[in-house]
Amino acid sequence: MLLLAGVLVLHTSQAQLLKKASGLLKSGTSTGSVTEGEAGMGIKEALEKGVSAGISLLNKKDGFFGNDLYKVLLPPDALKAEKVLRSIGLGSEVDKAILQINRAAEDAVGYAKPIFVNAIKQMTITDALKLLSGGQRSATDYFEGKTTDALKTAFSPVIDSALNKTAATKYYGNLVTKYNNLPTTFNKINPDLKGYVTEKAVKALFDQVAKEELAIRQNPAARTSELLKKVFGNKS
Repeated sequence: MLLLAGVLVLHTSQAQLLKKASGLLKSGTSTGSVTEGEAGMGIKEALEKGVSAGISLLNKKDGFFGNDLYKVLLPPDALKAEKVLRSIGLGSEVDKAILQINRAAEDAVGYAKPIFVNAIKQMTITDALKLLSGGQRSATDYFEGKTTDALKTAFSPVIDSALNKTAATKYYGNLVTKYNNLPTTFNKINPDLKGYVTEKAVKALFDQVAKEELAIRQNPAARTSELLKKVFGNKS
């Protein structure tokens, strides 16, 4: 009896969730209500679109460096060092370090897509329904919870390699060494950039995905397929 009751409660809960999602997602066209299958495919397509758009924007020259919102500056503990080094004529070296740090971030985000695609494949119908009937960035929040650790793990060696390839490690390391060796420096700074740049890259990527999700939810022009138009049509 307890097992039967539990099954009935679960069935009722899922039915209520579907009813809520379907009620919220009535199409603006004549195609009718959104089915469970369409809901799942629609949210997955929206997320794939968001991921692709975000990576395309960031994974190119000046994707970070030329963007005031995402440009990676020196780590917080190095800001005082930057001011001191610029005051003694080392401004060009500071600028080179900042440029190459951003080039490393631009290179690294290109490796994010497989991680997101894997998370999309693992999404269940129940997940999709919750995301569709959730808030304006519920899909992005879902992916942050599902992929942040994996992204950071994947990014870490990639960013380390990119920092070395772009000479960011060299430029920043030289700056740190010069600052740490000044007789007026009492608080030494850490020359390790990997963790800092990884955090910045992941944050920028999720921010872009969130913007694309919002566009799909609110802007009919962003729904570039019949499925997206049907699933998100009620948002018009």
